[in-house]
Amino acid sequence: MTTLLVIAKEPRPGKVKTRLTPPFSPEEAASLAEAALADTLDAVARTSADRRVLVLDGSPGDWLPCGFEVVPQCSGGLDQRLAAAFSGCDGPALLIGMDTPQVTPELLCVGFDDCDAWLGDATDGGFWALGLACPDPSLLLGVPMSAPDTGRVQRDRLRGAGLRVGDLPALTDVDDAADAEVVAAAAPRGRFAAELARLKAGAAR
Repeated sequence: MTTLLVIAKEPRPGKVKTRLTPPFSPEEAASLAEAALADTLDAVARTSADRRVLVLDGSPGDWLPCGFEVVPQCSGGLDQRLAAAFSGCDGPALLIGMDTPQVTPELLCVGFDDCDAWLGDATDGGFWALGLACPDPSLLLGVPMSAPDTGRVQRDRLRGAGLRVGDLPALTDVDDAADAEVVAAAAPRGRFAAELARLKAGAAR
């Protein structure tokens, strides 16, 4: 049974995408976060995964499509929260965040016949996706998160455990306003791109 995990925060003003402020207000940053999350969940919903799980900090809203289990995030650092998300899986699992709304179902349809793990690098040095054929939370614990070498350290951890690691394409996370422009250009028909265009048009008036 293949599980797709999405780890996310409820898109509340002042709690998400704070690096988008400025130029955006906390409310506008939250609306962009909601659009990014909606695009991400839509891509996951259109895969052939056996389970789709939203690991959520907060409460679900009307942006959540049908077909998802919702489980609360545990407390602790990001490495601990990612590890806990994998601990709820009995078989192969792929975990992504809410910061890459340009993701497609095709990118998420990974197999483990020829590798034991998948890693998708983020252009800021982190990673946007991690897949494990046999989820082992210890593979994440202690990895420094949100650092310029997070992806490299995670890859070294996987290889140090003797795992064969497959590479997913590198993607840009939406962290700041410049990233938002790059991501919107990569997926111009998505809700994220539409919301960014709407906010920019309002600011130009």
